Amino acid sequence: KDGTRWCTDVFDKFITADQSVALGETVKRSYTPAKPSQMVIVINIYCSENDNVNFITDASVKKCGTLRLDLTGTDSPSLPARREIQTLMQFGDTEIKAMAVDIATSKCVKAGIDFLNY
Repeated sequence: KDGTRWCTDVFDKFITADQSVALGETVKRSYTPAKPSQMVIVINIYCSENDNVNFITDASVKKCGTLRLDLTGTDSPSLPARREIQTLMQFGDTEIKAMAVDIATSKCVKAGIDFLNY
């Protein structure tokens, strides 16, 4: 895209199998909309019991959820061509909470995480 080569289907580990996670521990990731006018980003979440996974197309990988970032209301007249949405996933007792901020505008982004429909 725009002269830059991108690798697709990369498995990005948030945590590893059997990793201890402290109550309230967070994992931070940044995402960029494909187009400046994009109002929703949907990130599929995958899981595997195998620690040596590199791609979501590997045999042991399965889709287990989605992260949805709603960018509605974060637009501004001076938005850069490439926006960064910083996302935090916080681990709780029985749930994972997602929070996000549009770095260019410092506005909160509505973030939802769904593991129930998979």
